Amino acid sequence: MRSIEQIIAEELSCQERQVQAAVALLDEGATVPFIARYRKEVTGGLDDTQLRNLEERLRYLREMEERRDAILKSIAEQDKLTPELEKAIKAADTKTRLEDLYLPYKPKRRTRAQIAREAGLEPLADSLLADPDQNPEALAGGYLNDEHKIATAKDALDGAKQILMERFAENAELLTRLRTFLWDKAHIQAKLVDGKEKDGAKFSDYFDHSEALKDIPSHRALALFRGRNEGILHVSMVLPEELESAQPHPCEAMVTAVADWQHQGRAADDWLREVMRWTWKIKLNTHLETELLGRVRELGEEEAIQVFARNLKSLLMASPAGPKCTMGLDPGLRTGVKVVVVDATGKLLEHSTIFPHQPRNQWDQSLSALAALCLKHKVELIAIGNGTASRETDKLAGEVVKASKGNIQKIMVSEAGASVYSASELAAREFPELDVSFRGAVSIARRLQDPLAELVKIDPKAIGVGQYQHDVSQVKLSRSLDAVVEDCVNSVGVDVNTASAPLLSRIAGLNATIAGNIVTYREKNGAFANRDGLKQVPRLGEKTFEQAAGFLRIMNGDNPLDSSSVHPEAYPLVEKIAEKHGRPLKELIGDVPFLKKVNAADFTDDSFGLPTVTDILSELEKPGRDPRPEFKAAVFKEGVETLKDLKPSMILEGTVTNVTNFGAFVDIGVHQDGLVHVSALSDKFVENPHEVVKPGDIVKVKVLDVDLDRKRISLTMRMDDQPAEKAAGQRPAARKAGGPNRGNRNNGGGKRQGQQNGGGNGTGTFGQLLANAMAEKKDKRR
Repeated sequence: MRSIEQIIAEELSCQERQVQAAVALLDEGATVPFIARYRKEVTGGLDDTQLRNLEERLRYLREMEERRDAILKSIAEQDKLTPELEKAIKAADTKTRLEDLYLPYKPKRRTRAQIAREAGLEPLADSLLADPDQNPEALAGGYLNDEHKIATAKDALDGAKQILMERFAENAELLTRLRTFLWDKAHIQAKLVDGKEKDGAKFSDYFDHSEALKDIPSHRALALFRGRNEGILHVSMVLPEELESAQPHPCEAMVTAVADWQHQGRAADDWLREVMRWTWKIKLNTHLETELLGRVRELGEEEAIQVFARNLKSLLMASPAGPKCTMGLDPGLRTGVKVVVVDATGKLLEHSTIFPHQPRNQWDQSLSALAALCLKHKVELIAIGNGTASRETDKLAGEVVKASKGNIQKIMVSEAGASVYSASELAAREFPELDVSFRGAVSIARRLQDPLAELVKIDPKAIGVGQYQHDVSQVKLSRSLDAVVEDCVNSVGVDVNTASAPLLSRIAGLNATIAGNIVTYREKNGAFANRDGLKQVPRLGEKTFEQAAGFLRIMNGDNPLDSSSVHPEAYPLVEKIAEKHGRPLKELIGDVPFLKKVNAADFTDDSFGLPTVTDILSELEKPGRDPRPEFKAAVFKEGVETLKDLKPSMILEGTVTNVTNFGAFVDIGVHQDGLVHVSALSDKFVENPHEVVKPGDIVKVKVLDVDLDRKRISLTMRMDDQPAEKAAGQRPAARKAGGPNRGNRNNGGGKRQGQQNGGGNGTGTFGQLLANAMAEKKDKRR
């Protein structure tokens, strides 16, 4: 029997000692980011992706070991554990195989077979199976029993049938054979529920659908199951017609093979054939259909979770606009546009409401108000939420940008999750006196400055960049997304003197309590001067400090190394390098030409191997470097603001908002994302859309088709592709892509993200706009 470490090592294609080392560190409480960054020598260089897979697989295999022990104990207590059975249970390599072996011994409700055994009918079943030459009715006559209500030969034969059916249905080898055969040959079939055509229009692609069970893509599988859950579709497992009509039925043939029986025209053969048929149709068919459809769903969920995780990582690692004074606009019509200004650190400076749109149409007053705020606070960025009235508000901001003579930049920002934050306990604590709507505007402004720092305040599931996220295991989804957030935050690092408690809580080794204690200590005692000062924080002990210190930055502190990702435990090594070369520590940091010449091998020892020393030298070249890309945003086409403005063959710039297995959704500034089907992402064959695009990418697309009724936009990234009406007989690229999840973004997700420079109808200078605002105030005072 292989050990857990051996199994994982084989699956990860690494050495067993690497797995053993990683498991030991995890068991000691070390986090994945810490192990991946600071324990490379111990694990032989396992990266964070390998460690996450190892951690997940370790959980599964340990759960299986616990289950294996419980099964062995249960069977032993029944005095039924034979050496052969024990060997088979110990060799089982999946939870399914374990449960198959345990099935005959698993305590259950009294079955018909058990009642028949209690009535003494097992010898009848055994006798007919062993010698089919016997007459069933005649033999059954000897088993009548008034006490157990076996009044006729038919009653006795029915009981014997139940015994044999249960015996065959609990045969582990038969279950394995059937499961393998059906997975390889069966199809998943969907049919429309009668009378549901209108209610289920979004599932119209699946009203009569069938494809191989093992090959169905995750997004189509989850679409079918959603349709079933909503009462629109019947979903079942079927064999292809040629297999279903075969005589004997292939699954029944497997039952007869396990029973070691063949129909030879003997007296009991017709009865036994009925036993075999019933075993498959009554006992096994439904059970295996449920199990295999469950496997399809599980695989679909796993893939959907991976898609969500990849998209979330791209969103969290999006380029920050940086610490600049920012105005946040949360658009609205009747309720007005909520306006906030935050300083470079995200602190709220001022807030107000303007009403530039219908029904009030106070365009000039609104323009003056924005201009005054921009001048007063020296605003450098305007973040516009992408919800209702976003393009109208974008025009207003465009006039402010134009008046600023290029000193202000405006960017459309996804509102996804902003309302969740604004109504949260965290937002209430931060802004107890501020209206919920203004909190949302603050979130919009801050997520432009630093997406990672702001989005960690929101439950990842509320950001909505997945496919069918509400249809998957929420426990697995949360675990996966939390891991992504943790990895992203730790790869960037945080300034311990400015970071919020939610951001700090994502640092390796910290939790919400310790993060809160750090903020409280900072507010009471002032900024931390060095990393050692963190040890004074309540409940932040040595072990926690070891895990977290390397990811916490202190800018302009006592020790220049505190602003880097060099771990405090390696400070003596850096000092040794500086001393050997006769260079002050401060001069050493950032001196790229010098550091390039340092031979890492000269400084390795029992504590620090070559990978760690190499990492340290690389970090010293550019301490505290941000791994995120340079900030940029899309430029939306002026005059294209709604679906009605779109025309086939238009070439537009947009921002990728979501990537699924069937393609990418792109925001082109019309309040509705368009879909670039996987087949239209590149001139080359694309198996995985994530290899071509990721959320946040700026892409150029061509409009192929616009369905106004269903609010669907078909786009292509292949500029040679022709629109639907020009390609007679061709299906638009986005058709049949993803079922009910297309275009309408009913899984949540961002709406608009991009930039439009210039624009607007205003002709006045920035100073004139300000003068108008001051004159308006003067009139009010009168």
